[in-house]
Amino acid sequence: MADGGRAQSGDGESTGGAGRESAGGAGGGKVAGLLAELADETRSLESVLEPLGTEPSAWALPTPAPRWTIAHQIAHLAWTDAQALLAVVDEPRFRRAAEAARLAPGTFVDEGAEQGARLPPEELRHRWREGRTRLWRALEEAPEGHRLPWYGPPMSVPGMATARIMETWAHGEDVAETLGVRREPTERLRHVVWIAVRARDFAFGLHGLTPPEQPFRVEVTGPGGRLWTYGPEDAEQRISGAALDFCLLATQRLHRDDARVRAEGADAERWLGIAQAFAGPPGAGRARGARRQP
Repeated sequence: MADGGRAQSGDGESTGGAGRESAGGAGGGKVAGLLAELADETRSLESVLEPLGTEPSAWALPTPAPRWTIAHQIAHLAWTDAQALLAVVDEPRFRRAAEAARLAPGTFVDEGAEQGARLPPEELRHRWREGRTRLWRALEEAPEGHRLPWYGPPMSVPGMATARIMETWAHGEDVAETLGVRREPTERLRHVVWIAVRARDFAFGLHGLTPPEQPFRVEVTGPGGRLWTYGPEDAEQRISGAALDFCLLATQRLHRDDARVRAEGADAERWLGIAQAFAGPPGAGRARGARRQP
């Protein structure tokens, strides 16, 4: 989920040794730059998958997501890319698919992953690669300013590219954790932060809660000590801590108690317990102490 609903703040800023710069995801970069970063994130995941080859038993390893194997993780990315492509090139067909999904809110994501996970690993990986290439080209050619339908609120074209970066990173973390691989955090995390900040009110609404009227201040530290900031400096409700942990929390890969993230204010603390950077119903999240650190 990205770029939808009432934003909790505008574009962020980043501070570090080189001074201040935009830290916004879709709000801070052109589509071409975002697509280049999506390609980088895809290559990062490809490098984790490479040692698996096409051995079915390797792709059948269980990941931290309940009932999902490595094959399910990649099948989900392929399925979501295909849905995103429909949203770009065939809106009526996408809207029909989205309506069907709304009739089965608790199962449509798992069903899409299950269908792809049944494929032989070589075919699954080929479908993911080919589908991503088609989506990449479609986003590159999409009209500037066009808004795309989605399973949450509509998204801009840069927002869709940013969302694909977020989801590729999050599912890549599941695969890496399964295989005992530690991936170094990159500057691309700023896009995950940006989506989570933009999606604050979306997360409150999913839980039947009225979003706070006032924006929050978010200050998280990215790779190399760079500080990414969002919201007014004098906000009463504040979030601070490690960007990596904030991203893991917002993609529900880390339990709140395990996150090196601090909240000041009751609303800020409540948000950290329900933060969600992706569309669809809220997930179960991780149990305390469940994340395995390679």
